[in-house]
Amino acid sequence: MKEENKAHYNDNDIQVLEGLEAVRKRPGMYIGNTNEAGLHHLVWEIVDNAVDEALAGYCDDIEVEIGKGNVITVKDDGRGMPTGTNAKTGLSTIETIFTVLHAGGKFGGGGYKVSGGLHGVGASVVNALSDWLEVRVYREGKVFYQRFENGGKPVEPLKVVDECSVDRTGTTVSFHADPTMFETTVYNWDILYKRLQEMAFLNKGVRITLIDQREDEKKAIFHYNGGIIEYVQMLNKNKQVLFDDVVYVEGREDDIAVEIAMQYNDSYNPSIYSFANNIHTPEGGTHEEGVKQALTRVINNYAKNAKLLKDNDDSLTGEDVREGIAMIISCKHPNPQFEGQTKTKLGNSEVKKIANDIFANGFERFLMENPDAAKAIVDKCMTASRARIAAKKARELTRRKTALDGFNTIGKLADCTSKDASISEIFLVEGDSAGGSAKDARIPKTQAILPLRGKILNVEKARLDRALGNEEIRTIITAFGTGIGDEFDLDKLRYNKIIIMTDADVDGDHIRILLLTLFYRFFRPIVETGHVYAAQPPLYKVVYGKTIKYVQSDEELAEYRATLPTSAKPLVQRFKGLGEMDAIDLRETTMHIENRVLKRITVDDAMAADKVFSDLMGDEVLPRKEYIEQYGQFASNIDA
Repeated sequence: MKEENKAHYNDNDIQVLEGLEAVRKRPGMYIGNTNEAGLHHLVWEIVDNAVDEALAGYCDDIEVEIGKGNVITVKDDGRGMPTGTNAKTGLSTIETIFTVLHAGGKFGGGGYKVSGGLHGVGASVVNALSDWLEVRVYREGKVFYQRFENGGKPVEPLKVVDECSVDRTGTTVSFHADPTMFETTVYNWDILYKRLQEMAFLNKGVRITLIDQREDEKKAIFHYNGGIIEYVQMLNKNKQVLFDDVVYVEGREDDIAVEIAMQYNDSYNPSIYSFANNIHTPEGGTHEEGVKQALTRVINNYAKNAKLLKDNDDSLTGEDVREGIAMIISCKHPNPQFEGQTKTKLGNSEVKKIANDIFANGFERFLMENPDAAKAIVDKCMTASRARIAAKKARELTRRKTALDGFNTIGKLADCTSKDASISEIFLVEGDSAGGSAKDARIPKTQAILPLRGKILNVEKARLDRALGNEEIRTIITAFGTGIGDEFDLDKLRYNKIIIMTDADVDGDHIRILLLTLFYRFFRPIVETGHVYAAQPPLYKVVYGKTIKYVQSDEELAEYRATLPTSAKPLVQRFKGLGEMDAIDLRETTMHIENRVLKRITVDDAMAADKVFSDLMGDEVLPRKEYIEQYGQFASNIDA
């Protein structure tokens, strides 16, 4: 067999992919994937080039337009890309930038001190994955133009097509994503809106405009002279803040710039988001570590010096001082090193001390100059400390000594017999009645059933210690086996799938969002790693002759009726709740692996998720009303 395989591996098997062929052959290597996220990555690559001009001090206005047919146009008023002949390629610099991988001004040539793109292959990759792309450069009183088609092939060389004012400079890039390369070529306004707004926050003074020309014209302008100060104000918009002024600290050392904005609110959850060269670093990194260490040290020192924390009191922990904080950390580094699973964790070791020193100096000064705000911060941190100690005691009640210990006495859990977490799943079922049917419908080896008695505590309005006093939450913690808070361990999760199974009505939706709030706030890794699902029970059971059909919606029912003879009078049963479904119905439609439909709950954007949970489950009524007014039109199957 080895000799046979050897015969099929020779010189002719080695492929040489020229130009942009490699990108089209393996697009995922360059943009992550070819779904909606990959499509929007094309926009980010071109926008990053414009923002890099802004970081260099040469660009004030950037415009992104979604045109008819989902054509993207990005305009900037920067210096304009160089238009001469590149000595290394013999091509115009424009053609080099758009057709040669790893060609650009971000590799130490002096064009940019700081740049955003992760890979430095932006323009050429966008060109490779477009069925056409056009670039216009305004420079030296001339308008230069070049068009590329069929995956980045130049139609003709760069040429001058017009004249312009000598004062006018900038670059305009238009492109249409190649539909043969992507699962969709339709851009999402909300995705573009959020990212462009974020870019404007992180680059104070730069004006970024988003225009959608596809149907009814939409336009949004992002321009924040306060930069990340205004970002923090937005994060705290619907919350009660402890003091009015946002703490802002900035500094520079060894060409590394760090700026931090922060403000405390009366919530119990921290909202800390870090960025390196405008790239979100959800896994943190050395810039975030340095700031967090300084935050803990400075508050402890101040509390002790001001006699707010007595000598025999325990020091405040990082968890204590971060409760209710909204913080943005932005680092601009001339040579960032990214690591982590998604390459979104800053790894430069020197940044930790620089960020620590810069923030500590500025924050110490703020506390000394603002004693009322300082006292409010320390008081909140000390309350958080007491709650943490109480929560530690309460956690002892939920600990599980062995895999099965306590299951006969805690709640009404019907556990599965398998000890293999990879094939085990737990259904969190609304009500005892549905729980009874689910127990009869399940596969005992791999499916566990936990009936929920009513609505669990809204943890958006409660600290961990109070949550641990809730019997339903304690049962969930015990069943999962992961622990909670600083003891959480994802490796101890006893079920690969956690399936929320509630009625398709208002109460069912409320229970589902309460559970998701619990998971996101106290078990976030199980959401981020894709372990949480929502069951999709059918709305109708249709019997026609000997045929039984289950349908999920009114639209699906209408479609099915249309396939039947006009004289047909099928028996249609509407399930108002899971309790109305017998074990056979439940097994066949909602629990049997081959027939069921599950919706995986994911968190693509932690900041957006934070805002949704705060708006829906927080104390403020107005944001909840605004959310319902904005998205209520998309709701369906809601019983009065």
